[in-house]
Amino acid sequence: MSQQQKPVISTSFSYETLEETLDIKPKGVPLHIGMPKEIAFQENRIALTPDAVGVLVSNGHEVIIEHCAGEGAHYRDKDYSEAGARIVHDKAEVLKAPILVKSAPVIEEDLPMLQLNQIIISPIHLSAMKADLLQKMMDKRITGISFENLKDDSGTYPIVRSMSEIAGSAVMLIAGQYLSSANRGKGVLLGGISGIPPTKVIILGAGIVGEFAARAALALGASVKVFDNSVYRLKRLQNNIGQRMWTSVMEPRILAKQLKTCEIAVGALSSQTGRTPVVVTDEMVSNMRPGSVIIDVSIDRGGCFETSEITTHEHPVFMKYGVIHYCVPNIPSGFARTASHAISNVLMPLLLEAGEEGGFENLVWHKIHLRSGIYLFKGALTNFHLSQRFDLKYTDLNLLIASQR
Repeated sequence: MSQQQKPVISTSFSYETLEETLDIKPKGVPLHIGMPKEIAFQENRIALTPDAVGVLVSNGHEVIIEHCAGEGAHYRDKDYSEAGARIVHDKAEVLKAPILVKSAPVIEEDLPMLQLNQIIISPIHLSAMKADLLQKMMDKRITGISFENLKDDSGTYPIVRSMSEIAGSAVMLIAGQYLSSANRGKGVLLGGISGIPPTKVIILGAGIVGEFAARAALALGASVKVFDNSVYRLKRLQNNIGQRMWTSVMEPRILAKQLKTCEIAVGALSSQTGRTPVVVTDEMVSNMRPGSVIIDVSIDRGGCFETSEITTHEHPVFMKYGVIHYCVPNIPSGFARTASHAISNVLMPLLLEAGEEGGFENLVWHKIHLRSGIYLFKGALTNFHLSQRFDLKYTDLNLLIASQR
């Protein structure tokens, strides 16, 4: 090459911009959803209403329902078949569906009929969960999504919130009923009547149940006093209700004094990890007025009154020291139609979204907030509390999902 000739470098393609590559949304897939009839104790709710089933079917999904599954919530088979669901009489056939939607936790009787790699959306009731049941679900490589831990995109727990709202609102209706003379109550009307001092209501716990119980009591004209050890929760309750209320931290002397003169005491304390703390002793209850009513909403986690014992919807109350105790663990199930509607409002959009995203795996890849609801992922235990409690191997869900990609 002579010195005059310089090498020519081609630059025509070197700096061309490339098209941006985006995460392409997969094509939607039709889902096959099964809803068995619940045989668990006192479970009357159903997880999808006929209207919700109609929406799912019109979007190309298949829904199979066991005969009489909606009976407890007063939904007939005819309502579901008209919405496009297939009604079958054989539970085993329903439990073959790749996606199961249940309003009660998985029980021993279901296990032999569950399929490999199934997705189950249901409550788990941490306190009642057994290690061998969990192990068998892990062996079947099941993906489990729990109602209790399912978050929406605002970071709240929509199903827990709805059930707490129902329980809180129902508490005052139940209390009003048991205050009447016909039910051996004090014979007072829950509410404010001109010229008569208002009924006195004590609420333990300023969470959602406490807030909705306080709303209902105030709306009826009762005098409401709320106890909680979190000053933040007490402030939030006052702000949400929009008026200054009598509130206090759990001071045993103050609590005992207030319980002596109240007509209704509501236990609405919650515990994230284990048993609810007992804050009302046997002695405090014995000093309460005969005919007053205790409603222990936190009985499903042990109860916060020392005198509480679990009762049923058929026999909801017992007397101790002349005080009426109502300790039914699953209050929303007594208002099954409203509760079913509330659960359905959360699950139907979730199932639609899963179909559009090409299945649940793709959905949890894109929607990080849903990951908190998953306690089993293809047989791997992803709930830290359960792994500690039963001494089982814990796997981080985020790592699992990333490794699948």
